[in-house]
Amino acid sequence: MTLPSSCRSVVTGAAGGLGRALCLELAKRRGRIVISDVELQGAEETAHLVAEQGGKALVKRCDVSKPDDVEELAQFADRELGATDLLINNAGVAVAGAVGDVPLRDWEWIFGINLWGVIYGCHTFVPRFKQQRSGHILNVASAAGLLSAPDMGPYNVTKAGVVSLSETLASELRAFGVGVTALCPTFFVTGIMKQSRSQLVGDLAGTAQALMEKSKLQAPEVAQRALAACDKGDLYCVPMSDGQLAWRLKGLAPEVFYKRIMPVMVTNMRRQRAKL
Repeated sequence: MTLPSSCRSVVTGAAGGLGRALCLELAKRRGRIVISDVELQGAEETAHLVAEQGGKALVKRCDVSKPDDVEELAQFADRELGATDLLINNAGVAVAGAVGDVPLRDWEWIFGINLWGVIYGCHTFVPRFKQQRSGHILNVASAAGLLSAPDMGPYNVTKAGVVSLSETLASELRAFGVGVTALCPTFFVTGIMKQSRSQLVGDLAGTAQALMEKSKLQAPEVAQRALAACDKGDLYCVPMSDGQLAWRLKGLAPEVFYKRIMPVMVTNMRRQRAKL
């Protein structure tokens, strides 16, 4: 299920970070891309970089937490591209803190973008893909949605929902020739920390930032591996080796993983930060 040449794509959250990296990888394939974000200056910068790489870029503002905005985005893609071959639901934010400490308004905020945004994207584009009997959906989740580390409840729950939605869609859409991939990276440098709400004193947030900067794989490599997974028709893309190992261990012995292995992982992450 290789993506077509000159792939017609819609990418949300494309003003920077992974969204921009995905757009640049698509540009190398001579893709035509609708670059979507609430932050138009960054989106325009991405469009300029796409053009430099040989792609064609169009910019459309979209707040993915608003279903009318997502419908307008799809209609814009219909008009400007003729149809969409690849939808990338990438827009995302972060909320950290313990359950009971994080205000409910922050739960509502992250759900509106990370989960409802993906639901709105799929709800809007899936009928189009089914009608044309082709297409691919790349949902950007996270290893957090597979592993559920402590003090990240709101983020974990939204990303687990994205994984579950992707698994559901993979079964529903296979007969229509439509593919689905859930991207589940661990740490790499993005702008998500700037788009976060945290109830932590700074320890875990600082650890996460340090691990992002230390990662051998950064946004360009994650984007490459994500699109390669789409080309192969893979449902799961877990690009980092640490995420792959932890996911396998959880699958083998879930009770042991959460009672014995997860506490060790959290301690080791904090030790790594102290060394940096």
